[in-house]
Amino acid sequence: MCYTFDTKLKTMFDTKLFLSQDKNLLKKFEEIHNYIYANDGLSEQQILDEFIKILFIKFTDEKNDKQLFTISKQEVVDINSGTKKSLFIKRISKLLEKTKIEYKDIFDKKEKFVLSSQSLAYIVNKLQNVDFYNSTKDAKGLAFQKFLGRQAKGGRGQFFTPEPVIDFCVEILQPKPNEKIIDPACGTGGFIFSALKYIEKNNKNINLQKYTKENIFGIEINQRITQIAKMKFLLECNGDANVLCNNALSDIDELSLQFADFSNIKHLQNSFDIVLTNPPFGSQGRISNQKQLAKYELGYKWTKHKNTYYKSKKIQKGQVPDILFIEKSLQLLKPEGRLGIVLPNGIFENSSLEYLRLYIKEKANIISVVRLPQETFIPYGTGVKASLLFIQKKNNTTSKKYNIFFSKIDKLGYQGNKNGTPEYLKDKYGRIEIDKTGNQILNEDYSTVIKDYKLFKKEENINSLNSFLLSNTELKGRLDYDYYSPENRKLINKLKNVKSARLGDLVQIVKTKSKRLKSDEQVEYIELSDINTHSFEIINSTLLNTYELPSRASYEIKEGDIITAVAGNSIGSHKHATAYVTNEFENAICTNGFRIFRKPIIDPFYLLFYLKSDAFLKQVFMYRTGAAIPAISDNDLANILVYLPNEQKLSRISENVKQSFTLRKSAKEKLTSIELII
Repeated sequence: MCYTFDTKLKTMFDTKLFLSQDKNLLKKFEEIHNYIYANDGLSEQQILDEFIKILFIKFTDEKNDKQLFTISKQEVVDINSGTKKSLFIKRISKLLEKTKIEYKDIFDKKEKFVLSSQSLAYIVNKLQNVDFYNSTKDAKGLAFQKFLGRQAKGGRGQFFTPEPVIDFCVEILQPKPNEKIIDPACGTGGFIFSALKYIEKNNKNINLQKYTKENIFGIEINQRITQIAKMKFLLECNGDANVLCNNALSDIDELSLQFADFSNIKHLQNSFDIVLTNPPFGSQGRISNQKQLAKYELGYKWTKHKNTYYKSKKIQKGQVPDILFIEKSLQLLKPEGRLGIVLPNGIFENSSLEYLRLYIKEKANIISVVRLPQETFIPYGTGVKASLLFIQKKNNTTSKKYNIFFSKIDKLGYQGNKNGTPEYLKDKYGRIEIDKTGNQILNEDYSTVIKDYKLFKKEENINSLNSFLLSNTELKGRLDYDYYSPENRKLINKLKNVKSARLGDLVQIVKTKSKRLKSDEQVEYIELSDINTHSFEIINSTLLNTYELPSRASYEIKEGDIITAVAGNSIGSHKHATAYVTNEFENAICTNGFRIFRKPIIDPFYLLFYLKSDAFLKQVFMYRTGAAIPAISDNDLANILVYLPNEQKLSRISENVKQSFTLRKSAKEKLTSIELII
């Protein structure tokens, strides 16, 4: 394709522009950012958008060797003085039009510069002599990455997955130079970019431009973010990445047709060796389009019959995107292809999603589950609890016995604050430790878990605090790390080997709403915070009219009941709220965050003691589910095992607990009897 310009524009620059490499690009990028911010008053997002646009027209100009990305000293003077700016603006606008044609999938036809003429002149003057196309990828790629990372802190962090998480996932799946890789929710291209770096590092003579064109693919719904992803690859290997700007949850045949327009792949289904992705998740953005949902098995409701689930003919009213992305990823994979995906913990543990876990186990073998700490994504704008799932699509329906690698990351190498401040390993004197090359050593678990995983792949024994193996035949309805951890399994086995009983067999678990809620009267209301977690006591209540009660107000308590928390961040910890109901709180109403234990067939004071023991709390922590507000289901609560010591020991514990209540009551009476006379 050629340009058509006025003769005046053609003859204006007789001397060929000299382009050279620039090792200090980051400084130039930041100077451009600061100039725009000070002179045009644009937001951080607008500045980044305009900067990306400028880089694209610069690359387009270099690729076509037209040297239109240029400005003379006189033009700079004229524009800054407010005169004769039309030729420069016309030249740059023509270049933008050419760029919009070359990258029609990521630029709107109506795209224009938001920048002022002065800012455009400043930027072009700064970058016109830089040779982007032939500069070393380290100089330009690293500068762009750092610049982008700094701008992300200004409000675009929602599009980023932490680099350590990305690199870890790539290390687990270990892509090979003949494998095709796709991220169907690629954002700025973090996963596919990391995969490219891994390939380069482990294959010295690889042609990155050729490899990118033939093997790296992505889909991103947001046009601006797609531009960033494409620019990363232009800077890294002077190659256009096969990143399609579209909704990956669209019909796979429609997506295939669009991919075929600009890439070497004709069909997406069953075409990829690796899928790496961090899809959008959360109940607030449910997919509700019925035609779209009908194209997914997981878009339908599933019903349970005996010990399995079956897809019904009824389409769900709405489905969260992360669940649909699991099915989409399996569609994209070849048989025996591998998937690494970031998912909220609810996917691994919530009882309502047991059908999904069964679906995954039927379609794929579970390679690994890795739990991430809650603070992982805090520097990127969310405190969501998430884990990593690695699976391999089955080649046939035959199930074989195999081991699953479970692990956890506790130390991230950065603090869980808004800035993600690096955290380094320190010696016993508090000094930061240095490696053989003189670099500070990050305090992280990723490298430890990678070592454990490599031992697992070699079928060697793992002796690690982070990792353990589990046979797929031992999988129950869940997939979360805590449920299967050796510590918890050891506890359950120990309880089964001594005299113990199900909690549900020892007490009546009250979960029926009080009829008093329908009356018009005043009641004492008790919340989770009204419990002294150290002394098993209700220490406060609030007198309210029934119409003033919150919707969570539910159960009426009686003297002699035991109430224990079943929801909240503290359940399963030593701050778990449990209390004995005295006559002072007879007929009070408590929140549905409690369950009431009534008419125990063992001594209530022993049961009260057991509910504060590690044996009980560890089981609650093992069973609890929920990414936002942890909770334990009534079924799991009833299944908790209660250790029953011999009668003599049980009576001694009960008597001590009962005596502590008597002493506290006596102490209260003494305090209230004291008078101060002035």
